[in-house]
Amino acid sequence: MTAWLTVVGIGEDGYAGLGKAARRALLAAEQIVGAPRQLELLPPCIRAPRQSWPSPFSLAPVLQRRGTPVCVLASGDPMLFGVGASLARQLGEGEMRVLPAPSSYSLAAARLGWPLQEVSLLSVVARPLAALNAQIHAGQRLLILCNDGCSPAAIAALLRERGFGSSRLTVLEHLGGELERRIDGLAESWSIDEVAALNLLAVECLADANAVRLPLTCGLADEAYRHDGQLTKRDVRAITLARLAPTPGELLWDVGAGCGSIGIEWMRAHPSCRAIAIEADSGRQQLIQHNRDALGVPALQLVAGSAPQALDGLERPEAIFIGGGVTLPGVLEQCWQALKPGGRLIANAVTLQSEAMLVAFREQHGGELTRISVAQAQPLGDFDTWRSALPITLLQVRKP
Repeated sequence: MTAWLTVVGIGEDGYAGLGKAARRALLAAEQIVGAPRQLELLPPCIRAPRQSWPSPFSLAPVLQRRGTPVCVLASGDPMLFGVGASLARQLGEGEMRVLPAPSSYSLAAARLGWPLQEVSLLSVVARPLAALNAQIHAGQRLLILCNDGCSPAAIAALLRERGFGSSRLTVLEHLGGELERRIDGLAESWSIDEVAALNLLAVECLADANAVRLPLTCGLADEAYRHDGQLTKRDVRAITLARLAPTPGELLWDVGAGCGSIGIEWMRAHPSCRAIAIEADSGRQQLIQHNRDALGVPALQLVAGSAPQALDGLERPEAIFIGGGVTLPGVLEQCWQALKPGGRLIANAVTLQSEAMLVAFREQHGGELTRISVAQAQPLGDFDTWRSALPITLLQVRKP
């Protein structure tokens, strides 16, 4: 199939920075679509009608002209947090060709002397700022596409709140253009409320003595969560996550989510992991909302309601964790029916009644039962002794 759509990456240097192939595509186009700022970079010799993206954003102006020569203008590399990636999901192979320009990330790395493969490339363009919490680690370098001129100040405040006020910040405005400017500073003393709307922020994360450090492994400290006691404790949580075994792109149901710890750590395992937390208690729903932002996974979906009724209509998952409610009629059965073939179901039980439900389920569907007992050394008079937490019975079963 001959490509009818050409996505042209254009930088702040405008038409002068384009190669021959991009110029030929623009001259031959019957329609050019882009942001107003990008369309204004084109010279009068480009005679095709120009159309701005609609608000709210939609790909309709492009898809409606399927089969006719169309050019789309995009900033830098269209396949890197750009419209090219959105179009690629809608088009068949061979319908689109992409002519990229250097991305803002590439230009920033060149200005700073940072090896690009050693940097985390992030964007807060129309994305929650809270997602950065999962990326802030001592010694980490971040390149962040900003949503607007206020983003650097907001990110500086986030770094201070996390105890990373010593972090070095560099704002790079209008990269590659005549108005390019660099502003350096520290998060702890950042005082510029607003910079140019078109900017990228470079962050070299440096931890203060009071920094909140979030490891990459599962089993975050219990103190990392706000909870009302309904929390899968650290050691059991680590074992549970290991049995759930998240892999990229998979969806988890966290049924009876409590404060959301299992779904949150599932999503922290990989940026493409997704989770739905099902929780009936309104107070715990607020805890989930706080914890998902504080721990860097604001995309965690919260469903307010009780299982099994609240499960109706949800996307089928690759994995299910039942932390509460296994004794409610229909919960185990509906979860099992919804689970995709090859998926994993993990359920934890503390009471004899819930344990009996897991034993009965295992007799019907197979799987493994594991008893988890954790004890901690605690004072007893002038000495120490072991204090055991309530034992947990864990069911693990894979659907054929």
